Amino acid sequence: MEKLIITAAICGAEVTKEHNPAVPYTKEEMVREAKAAYDAGAAVIHVHVRWDDGTPTQDKARFAEILPAIQEACPGAILIPSTGGATGMTPEERLQPTELMPEMATLDCGTCNFGDDIFVNDMPTMRAFGKRMLENGIKPEYECFEIGHLDTVLAMAKKGLVPGAPMQFNFVLGVNGCTPATVENLAFLVNKIPAGSTWTVTGVGRGAWPMAAAGIIMGGHVRVGFEDNIYLARGHKAASNGELVAKVVRLAKELGREVATCDEAREILGLKKH
Repeated sequence: MEKLIITAAICGAEVTKEHNPAVPYTKEEMVREAKAAYDAGAAVIHVHVRWDDGTPTQDKARFAEILPAIQEACPGAILIPSTGGATGMTPEERLQPTELMPEMATLDCGTCNFGDDIFVNDMPTMRAFGKRMLENGIKPEYECFEIGHLDTVLAMAKKGLVPGAPMQFNFVLGVNGCTPATVENLAFLVNKIPAGSTWTVTGVGRGAWPMAAAGIIMGGHVRVGFEDNIYLARGHKAASNGELVAKVVRLAKELGREVATCDEAREILGLKKH
């Protein structure tokens, strides 16, 4: 079984300091949380950015300020800026970080309910995002919240509308209104991806740790972080993203799976070495 890539989604767009005081907003806080995750064993940092008051933004200049600061603190880490942003943002807003030519970025694979909101990723939006990533040489991480999302992006890849093989998928399970975080649902999705693909599982909320364990055992990769879950255990809030990553490392050790370094993660994902 190949080594385990751990991704840390350090802040997201929805969680706030009211949920957990350690959630980062400022550049300094973002660097602190990214480094804590990196030092604990994360090879990948998934990056949303905020203004200093916590308001989510996709502002290109804000990403240009924060991404290099994280990279300096976390040498060799793979940074995956979000093109999901926050619900209600326009596609043009969301695409801004792709202008910075990151090696990877997320590409959301369909519209879905997102709690009380609707996360809109219609076909014109997905085609525009695929075109941008093809033009800029960006490897997408295909984020699938529903089973139909996977079928949609596979059909687009066959038509050359999004980058194709080798493809990296992130199955985000447990969002309120989307596919529940169960091993049965994860296994169904994993069995549908093309040979040679890689995949990560993200369990949201109470699904975080069962999905982490399943991902480790099934040979996939795992994402944790404040974007998805703020608890280290029931009723026990994590003091940092590093604590969440460290728990995945402990689980992997107990289950006999080695954790990938940044260089090893690059090789697994088909990226160029830095």
